[in-house]
Amino acid sequence: MSVSITFLGGASTVTGSKYLVRHGRHTLLVDCGLFQGYKQLRLRNWKPLPVAPDQIDAVALTHAHLDHSGYLPLLAREGFQGHAWATPGTRELCRILLPDSGHIQEEDAAFANRHGFSKHTPALPLYTRQDALDSLKRLKVAHFHQSFEPFPGCRATYTHAGHILGAASLLLELAGRRILFSGDLGRSDDFLMQPPEPAPQADTVIVESTYGDRQHPEEDVLAELGPALQRLAARGGVAVVPVFAVGRAQEILHAISVLKHRGEIQARLPVFLDSPMAILTTGLFEHFPHEHRLDSQQVRDLTHCATMVNTPEESKALVKRHGPMVILAASGMATGGRVLHHLALYAGSHRNMVILTGYQAPGTRGATLASGASSVRIHGKDVSVSAEVVQLQSASAHADAPQIEAWLRTLSSAPDQLYVVHGEIGAADALRQRIERGLGWRALVPEHGATWPA
Repeated sequence: MSVSITFLGGASTVTGSKYLVRHGRHTLLVDCGLFQGYKQLRLRNWKPLPVAPDQIDAVALTHAHLDHSGYLPLLAREGFQGHAWATPGTRELCRILLPDSGHIQEEDAAFANRHGFSKHTPALPLYTRQDALDSLKRLKVAHFHQSFEPFPGCRATYTHAGHILGAASLLLELAGRRILFSGDLGRSDDFLMQPPEPAPQADTVIVESTYGDRQHPEEDVLAELGPALQRLAARGGVAVVPVFAVGRAQEILHAISVLKHRGEIQARLPVFLDSPMAILTTGLFEHFPHEHRLDSQQVRDLTHCATMVNTPEESKALVKRHGPMVILAASGMATGGRVLHHLALYAGSHRNMVILTGYQAPGTRGATLASGASSVRIHGKDVSVSAEVVQLQSASAHADAPQIEAWLRTLSSAPDQLYVVHGEIGAADALRQRIERGLGWRALVPEHGATWPA
């Protein structure tokens, strides 16, 4: 009996990862992500899947970022009754991320209704915080290198992928086939996280391509961030730093801590971490010491180098302060959350700075800012952008094209089939060509909704 994969997300785009594995009457959904970025992609979140949620036997998450886990509350609300398998780190992060995602969606809908800028009356959240809390009951832990059975006859094993806490590659063994999902691969030279493990041998490989068309610069995040913060301090401005609460916030905090210890930026430069989710995530680094590069003192420094801002009242009170200061707030692509209020307040002054800390998916406000646009739309209004916009090219948690190729080369032999996913079409096709020319392997970039043999 053959095995197939239907690409329900993360195909010819860098978001919404969902891969439906079928074997006979059994189905496994590998990743359960939200679409983010362009409106036409986000609208897919509201469309029903081509398979009924109660007909999915299990979910296996590669990691906790919302473009890989954020659809789970909706799937569970619509009838999914199986286990959602995850590594210990991914489970702990989902406990933070998913309720926060529901809360933000409720807040954004309420804000839209109060101010009347939604095209829908009333504006509704995709799911609620309670939906997310309910979905957490579906989570079941699978430890790295310990096999589990998502459905009868399917053996699954997680290996370390770097990237963020808990991130994994997933190997499935069923019907005599070995099917490997890379998940999001971290960098071999990551500033924060340990490198990915070598790829286990597989017949079919599904590999991410976020940075499939580029190579990271040789300079590290310290070399980029230090001069930017020096300029900011000299003119007494405010830096707004959109960060992913998981991974990027901790990387920037660690970089600031190192720069202060080195004396490259003022030790007294005020730094605020305005994200309850990022604060909770930072606390998890103490519990997973083997997954990152920090020693115990450096982990403590993450919380000591910034003032933690938890409540909305504390966040609003930051407006009473004067620069220079640095505000880190979610989300990393400025798609929602508290960072939007800070951007609306500070983006209009040339004294200030917006620091983008990694990949900005097309269609997001972060991508608009990175393009040099003179204005950005926030809460239904056009906000002028006069602040200096700095995009850190080195602050990425994704492997670049040479690093992805190097990871693939750790396979002991060529796979029968290789699918390139989780990248914009240009990046995915560039990686496809790199694989075919450099490794001599046939590779395919699947289209959204396509079904291919595994």
